[in-house]
Amino acid sequence: MSEMLLTPHTQVDGAVLGGDFVGRAARLKQVPDDKAMLRAVAELTRDLAAPNPRIFWSDFLVSALVGYAGLAVAIMSGTLWVQCAAALVSILGLYRAGGFIHEVTHVKHSALPGFRFGFNAVIGVPLLVPSYMYEGIHNLHHARTRYGTDQDPEYLPLALMKPWTLPVFIIVSLLAPIALLFRNAVLAPLSLFIPALRKVVVERYSGLAINPAFRRRPAEGDAHRNWIVQETAASIWSIALLTGVFTGFIPLQSFLIFLAIVASVAVLNQVRTLVAHLWENDGEPLSVTAQFLDSVNVPPPGLLAEIWAPVGLRYHALHHLLPSVPYHALGTAHKRLTAQLAPDSAYHHANYDGLAGLVYRLARSTLVRGA
Repeated sequence: MSEMLLTPHTQVDGAVLGGDFVGRAARLKQVPDDKAMLRAVAELTRDLAAPNPRIFWSDFLVSALVGYAGLAVAIMSGTLWVQCAAALVSILGLYRAGGFIHEVTHVKHSALPGFRFGFNAVIGVPLLVPSYMYEGIHNLHHARTRYGTDQDPEYLPLALMKPWTLPVFIIVSLLAPIALLFRNAVLAPLSLFIPALRKVVVERYSGLAINPAFRRRPAEGDAHRNWIVQETAASIWSIALLTGVFTGFIPLQSFLIFLAIVASVAVLNQVRTLVAHLWENDGEPLSVTAQFLDSVNVPPPGLLAEIWAPVGLRYHALHHLLPSVPYHALGTAHKRLTAQLAPDSAYHHANYDGLAGLVYRLARSTLVRGA
């Protein structure tokens, strides 16, 4: 089995081994489950499932504080280089703080009382991405029979698509702040009075999804109540923000700086999403091991991945094996598995060197496909 895994999925020093990109989807569907790996994953990580509230709260609040402090300096400073430096700090801080939406989706809320509320109050609503837009969406990406299919809201076969899809994928994220403002300030209130519009808003404009064919179902019970509360808060905030700008209470320049920083956060996240998977599945259900091999780990010793893939996202492939393990424990899990699993284990074939090599691999795949 190791030989079958090596050709389509191994990267060495940023180079891609094997050029048959089109055939990879077919080979991926033939990958059986590595039972030894899956057994080791379960046995070696049993003690890592509990989130540490001190780590969660301190990391999240410090990241948000740094992000908002940078935003304030970028708005108030009259010196261009200071504004640029502060904006960069703000982007990185808010990007890391925003990454906790992923943890909110997976964590047991009883283990972290108040964290969902804290996230939405500090980041989710102010940045127009309340957690209901990810909760109930992201878990479908982890469903055994949905991953990589047209029912997966977070998957597109990008490696098998045309070259123009990659720049479009990134450029679209630039418009995210404007689209979210319009959704919350205009569409959401109007949809309360127009049932047909409400159906469209719920199905197509209420989830952080990249699959345009995906349609969201209405939430029920507690999830529905959380949705309404968060959506209402986001609508009030959006209307207040736009009213402040149109009345002159909020200077236009300050508003544009805010939009630029939020848009930059969205672009950075979109780039990270671009390399979270190899995107080589053509729509068929895969084995758990195949799903793992279609995903990406960028483990240490590289340091940059902690910036562009924060809050455990550098271990995205491992996360697909351990979705309930909190972000701060994934590094420990990776070390244990790397040390214990045999050299021919599938686990060693999902590790990559960095962002540049992954982007090159994906771009080359689309160019071959489009030729």
